[in-house]
Amino acid sequence: MSGASVPPDFESYVAARRRHLRRTAYLLCGDWDRAEDVVQDALTRLYVHWHRASRADDLDAYVRRSLVNAFLAEGRRPWRRERSTETLPVTAYADPSGAADDRDQLRRALGGLGASQRAVVVLRYWDDLSVEQTADALGCSTGNVKSQAARGLARLREVLTDPEVAR
Repeated sequence: MSGASVPPDFESYVAARRRHLRRTAYLLCGDWDRAEDVVQDALTRLYVHWHRASRADDLDAYVRRSLVNAFLAEGRRPWRRERSTETLPVTAYADPSGAADDRDQLRRALGGLGASQRAVVVLRYWDDLSVEQTADALGCSTGNVKSQAARGLARLREVLTDPEVAR
């Protein structure tokens, strides 16, 4: 993203926040490559509207909204409805702590939520946003955030505590 026409403050912002945005996008879509696409789409939109966005009261909230919108729009594309196989590649090492299994199970559980519900759960509990901030990022009511969060957490608890549902 470097170049003579790129505003230096845009470059600084991207350098400082790209990693966090990518992690949030990964939790939204469950795939690092898709997460990178979503972040790139959001940052492209940010660059185009930088003159307005850089004056926002909360630039992170502005970018988060763009990230969520990019995720939701990307999921509506017909070619994204294809699903990969359930077979995972053989791992090169065993994880004695089980942390990788836990992360994988949580990622799969998040993937089982609908896009809007997943967005609410990720923004509320990963990005640690308030109900109001989450509602603002998603462009919905606080009541919708509360109900989506409650349903999403209930589903995650169900999936993560029931060995039959988790597999």
